[in-house]
Amino acid sequence: MSEPLAKQAYAKIIEMILAGGLKPGDVLQEAKLGEELAMSRTPVREAIKRIEAEGLAVQEGRFLKVRTLTSGEVNEIFFLRSVIEGYCARHATTVAPAILDGLERRVTALMTEGPGEEDEQRRVDDDFHLTLARSTSNQMVVRTISDLRRRTCMFDHSLVPARYLKGCEEHLEIIAALRAKNGEQAGKLMSRHVLNARDAIIGRLEINERRAVR
Repeated sequence: MSEPLAKQAYAKIIEMILAGGLKPGDVLQEAKLGEELAMSRTPVREAIKRIEAEGLAVQEGRFLKVRTLTSGEVNEIFFLRSVIEGYCARHATTVAPAILDGLERRVTALMTEGPGEEDEQRRVDDDFHLTLARSTSNQMVVRTISDLRRRTCMFDHSLVPARYLKGCEEHLEIIAALRAKNGEQAGKLMSRHVLNARDAIIGRLEINERRAVR
């Protein structure tokens, strides 16, 4: 199976869910979606597995059905992230300068070269946030952040493009604060960064809701 095909199938199905083409309660059928997307069942199957893992589909009896992420859920997820990740950033002044340098190089590369085709933007984002989380040496915190991020990771640069460069700039500001050993500033910047992402996602959801009622 070609991974790029599974990625394409995932992106198209997510767009269908967010745009209302697939509504809550609709069954995710490999064969039907494969026909609609002009793809074989294998990449569609992999895309559906990923969508289920991210919480946008639930098993009901023999069927896997669509569920949507509400604005209320987004608020709850990002409230928790702002608190927990702000705490992590305040305590991440122990992260080695070489690791910060590596993160900075990768973020800067994203800003100059773009997100690329192989999910580099997602990998950099994951590594940035989880590096700071791991600095607490609290595995429950790391797992919680990872789980909360997974629930909204479909909102990448393709769905909220206005956040792409801004998010990178905010990462660099947090790195600068950590390099200066200013944990309090890093925590404030991280909480703001997370809440800015929340606002962009809710804005996208509201656009989809307005389209759905037309």
